[in-house]
Amino acid sequence: MQQKTEPRRVRSLSFGIERLGLLALRYPVVVATILAAVTVAALFGITKLRVDDSLSELFRTDAPEFHDYETISERFPSSEYDVLIVVSGNDLLERKSIQALRNLVINLQFVDGMAGEVSLFSAREAPEAGKVPGPVFPAALPKGEAYKDLIDKVRRNEIISGKLLSDDGTLTLILLALDRQVVESKGLNSVVQQIHDTAEENLKDTTLKMQLSGAPVMQLEIRNAVEHDRNLYNALGFLFGAVIAYAFFRRFSLMLIAALPPVIAIVWSLGLFGWLGFKLNLFLNVMIPLIMVLGFSDSMQLTVAMRNRLLEGDRRIKAARYAVLVVGPACVLATATAAASFIALLFSQSALIRTFGIAGALSTAIAFVVGISLVPLLTRSLIPRNAKAYAANLKSHDRAMNALKRFCGKIAEFGVRYPHIVVALGLLVVIGFGAIYVTLPPRYRLADQVPDREQAVAASAQLDE
Repeated sequence: MQQKTEPRRVRSLSFGIERLGLLALRYPVVVATILAAVTVAALFGITKLRVDDSLSELFRTDAPEFHDYETISERFPSSEYDVLIVVSGNDLLERKSIQALRNLVINLQFVDGMAGEVSLFSAREAPEAGKVPGPVFPAALPKGEAYKDLIDKVRRNEIISGKLLSDDGTLTLILLALDRQVVESKGLNSVVQQIHDTAEENLKDTTLKMQLSGAPVMQLEIRNAVEHDRNLYNALGFLFGAVIAYAFFRRFSLMLIAALPPVIAIVWSLGLFGWLGFKLNLFLNVMIPLIMVLGFSDSMQLTVAMRNRLLEGDRRIKAARYAVLVVGPACVLATATAAASFIALLFSQSALIRTFGIAGALSTAIAFVVGISLVPLLTRSLIPRNAKAYAANLKSHDRAMNALKRFCGKIAEFGVRYPHIVVALGLLVVIGFGAIYVTLPPRYRLADQVPDREQAVAASAQLDE
């Protein structure tokens, strides 16, 4: 009689890391307590998060040129606290508009944190022997032909023309220097808002348009955009994921099993950033949807595998165990690949990119740990003990999932039947997009880091013209 040989055990490429999910099935109370405690700690970490609105940090590197820039900035303070008011209009040089601009310049001196200002009215006449140069604009504006002569003189003035006043006479610039200490004590938002309100109040009776620009305004817009996008990404990510999960699973319990882990992963990641002292910026904000995508990928695959086993008649514990042991290794490898991609960013010269790489690698690991632990735990908690009736009910609402399976099956069948065509098309796409990537010109323009729908970018564009 021939003896039955045992199948040879193949070493797992994931080194058994996926078995972390089995702990949630064996010790649910302990795992749930740990997850809850870490989540609470993460919430405290989120309160420590700060927004990095420093413009110099966007370009920080270890290159000697940047260290030279820092040294020069310390010895000769830059314009990081200068606000630009760009005023434009076809009637800019009319007497009423000039009078309104003069009132604006006077009233801006009473704004908290004002250290100095430069405008049309700062210009002086050419010096004469034995006389103090007088202002180009007299205290009392003339009328009629005398006013026209004054405007002609203003437009010919070498200090004003092309610098504080555009060549066509439709745009002027007011430069405000802010006091660093006052801005830090009062808050940048408060000071910029005072400037904006003062300008609007003084120009409301004219046809002139006003926009703010300069480093402080850009910093404020970056900060507001980061805070706004963080909340928006969280809300939309969870909403889209929940809708997609419910559309295919048709059960609130399965939707929660698939959608909750990515949300918890985001909370953990942001909390870790807070505890590690990372500051949110436009780059780290991108991490939120990335975590959502990675987390949903793992949790959806685990949930689908568990659901399929329930439909085959398995009990909830056996179905969850199957999902962890069969799908878990794929999740480990996907996580390792993504983490390796982020770790490669550590070789960048840019401190901003290196921080992004560290945050990405940590977030990827967190998304996996949360998914592999929480999906089995929620399965044990939300799926009833008697899964037969539950599975029978699932089969009656399985139209969307069956359609998805048929679609994926056709794609797989096409790939198996025509492998050479698929490989050739893939290579063509890679080569095509690679060629486009190579032709992309590098650009390090500060305005590109600022939200493009805000006034600072629009005002900068006007000045560039």
